[in-house]
Amino acid sequence: MDLEAAHGAAAAPGKQRRRRARESWGASLLLAYQSLGVVYGDVATSPLYVYKSAFAGDDIQHSAGNEEIYGVLSFVFWTLTLISLVKYVLIVLRADDGGEGGTFALYSLICRHVRAGLLPGGGGGGAGDELAVGGRRDARAMSRLRAMLERYRVLQRLLLLFALLGTCMVIGDGVLTPAVSVYSAVSGLELSMEHEHHKYVQLPVTCAILIGLFALQHYGTHRVGFIFAPIVCVWLLCISAIGVYNIVHWNHHVYRALSPYYMYQFLKKTQTGGWMSLGGILLCVTGSEAMYADLGHFSQSSIKIAFMSVVYPALVLAYMGQAAYISQHHSFENAYHIGFYVSVPEKLRWPVLVIAILAAVVGSQAVITGTFSIIKQCSSLSCFPGVKIVHTSSTVHGQIYIPEINWILMILCLAVTLGFRNTKHLANAQGLAVITVMLVTTCLMSLVIVLCWNKSIFLALGFLIFFGTIEVLYFSASLVKFHEGAWVPITLSFIFMIVMCVWHYGTIKKYEFDFQNKVSVNWLLNLGPSLGIVRVRGIGLIHTELVSGIPAIFSHFVTNLPAFHQVLVFLCVKSVPVPHVQPEERFLVGRIGPKEYRLYRVIVRYGYRDVQKDDIEFEKDLVSSIAEFIRSGDSHHNGVLEDTDKSCEKLSSISNGIPLWMEDGEVDASASPHKETDTQIISPNRKKARFVLPKNAQVDSEVRRELQELMDAREAGMSFILGHSYMKAKSGSSFIKRIVINFFYEFLRRNSRGPSYAATIPHASTLEVGMVYQV
Repeated sequence: MDLEAAHGAAAAPGKQRRRRARESWGASLLLAYQSLGVVYGDVATSPLYVYKSAFAGDDIQHSAGNEEIYGVLSFVFWTLTLISLVKYVLIVLRADDGGEGGTFALYSLICRHVRAGLLPGGGGGGAGDELAVGGRRDARAMSRLRAMLERYRVLQRLLLLFALLGTCMVIGDGVLTPAVSVYSAVSGLELSMEHEHHKYVQLPVTCAILIGLFALQHYGTHRVGFIFAPIVCVWLLCISAIGVYNIVHWNHHVYRALSPYYMYQFLKKTQTGGWMSLGGILLCVTGSEAMYADLGHFSQSSIKIAFMSVVYPALVLAYMGQAAYISQHHSFENAYHIGFYVSVPEKLRWPVLVIAILAAVVGSQAVITGTFSIIKQCSSLSCFPGVKIVHTSSTVHGQIYIPEINWILMILCLAVTLGFRNTKHLANAQGLAVITVMLVTTCLMSLVIVLCWNKSIFLALGFLIFFGTIEVLYFSASLVKFHEGAWVPITLSFIFMIVMCVWHYGTIKKYEFDFQNKVSVNWLLNLGPSLGIVRVRGIGLIHTELVSGIPAIFSHFVTNLPAFHQVLVFLCVKSVPVPHVQPEERFLVGRIGPKEYRLYRVIVRYGYRDVQKDDIEFEKDLVSSIAEFIRSGDSHHNGVLEDTDKSCEKLSSISNGIPLWMEDGEVDASASPHKETDTQIISPNRKKARFVLPKNAQVDSEVRRELQELMDAREAGMSFILGHSYMKAKSGSSFIKRIVINFFYEFLRRNSRGPSYAATIPHASTLEVGMVYQV
């Protein structure tokens, strides 16, 4: 019995590990199934238009040997394999920024490891600053590269501009992908309706679907997300089954085209015409960037499982089946014989048409949602004007809706659809946007390999040269079609780039003005504990962008109205270039001057994926953090005077585990067993704050008095003082600077929303102080 018991005890950990492994695999498989509807809708619908776009020109003449068809199939297969499978699935997905992906996530990852960020306060220090994991190979070359990026401001600006270029192209992709996908899906009416009748139906149906798609965005993807994955699954099953049928029925030798030899034969025979057709072939990898951009919604393993086991085989079969059909129908004069729907058996065309339209809507939805996410990232890091961000899901923080961007995308999408009215020009425009984003990702990824992964610089150069050469080839083929639609993403990117650069430049100048004109703390403290003004009951929250010093707006206020609250809190809300900040690291609390002044500084940090709380929750956490700072004893070390140039404050990271906040007048006895040491505050909104002091805590009378004064001030009310700045270029500035600051930046500021925390502040408690910033 003892031996059996010992054997059972020894086997128990093994059983637990196997059970956890089964649960982990089960969770990964469930996420892989869900990712089909969110991530792969775009790439799954690419067979609708790849062959039609590749043979859209008149330079390729079909031959009886099918070299052209086999060459295009070979290019499609190897492009899908090398770019989507090898580059993104096996390599780029590993470069996550705290679980998040995308072009801007790569940029923030580099900035946190190199300190090359230009954003105010955006160093990423503190929250989420993980050290790079890896070896120390080629450390000398890596240190030289890091030193160059940290030393030269020009390189930092170029790095930011490069990241913004990729971001702008992603936004352009958000305009073009819905137009291309839906228009290509609806083009099946050409073969399903009587001759010429489709011309009167195709464009109105496309526009109606696009309007409906954008009109439904405010409901959020979580409300209709449960039908996305089945739609894409049915679509992939449909195109793979049709592909197998076409291979067996028309040309079962088409597998020979998978040899790279046919790529060489294709370019040798078609020459310039074949090179220009690469602009259409590259559309087979459109949507590959979405695998990386949507990494935050899923896991690396789930995305890999879904692509390698379902999406990749289905797409290969679909492209092979289309090539098998086209190889037996040699007439290229009729565009019907090149499109997707002609390879579908006639009896299945209507059902396939309906499934294709639904799949195109799903793919468009994923790209639109990704555009919302990247706009939020840029806005959080001061690279885009403030916009209204609506969180459509209470469980998935990444599902957001931005009304202004949604309607702008809809108008632009309808404009390009009505303007071009054909798949050829729309595909040319989308191709340039897609390949530009991929080039940006390749360049940034090569920096990540060296600076973040600490790998050999030769490995990074190999990655850059191998994939960069392939993408430059496709980029040149897309750029040459500038007059045939490729000008659209360039124009859109140029406009968005100007908006981003102007906003970022103005934000930097505003921050520099605040920093250079901040008031000396010594001047403030020399006024005495009353600060030379009347101290009234309550808490005054002074919002500032400065992490040290006193903002000029405070002196501007007290000079004209010499009265202020008994407790002053200089509040700085910062967006740091990490996806999420842990709750215990969110609040940094410090003291300015001696205790009797009752001056505190609180820095609140949010990641670019974090959801900011409403005013009630925020007030609760803020007051609780200050109370815990006073109670914990850290405040004894923060009575040092702050110097005018360099902060001597010691800021403590405060967790919100203590004290507690009880709502609706209810007291949870189990939450605090030490009732005799609890102190309650009843605020005007009928909420209760309970600052729980441990029963055996040694709290002196001075700390208790300071806590009581904080509680009394909170009960009296809390006021929010916000600065309302007007930017103006100072005299003697250049003409370009005056235009940028006085007109462009001011126009964007007047038509953008304020900080996100300002939107949740109750208007009755808000006081705005206006100032003119001469920059």
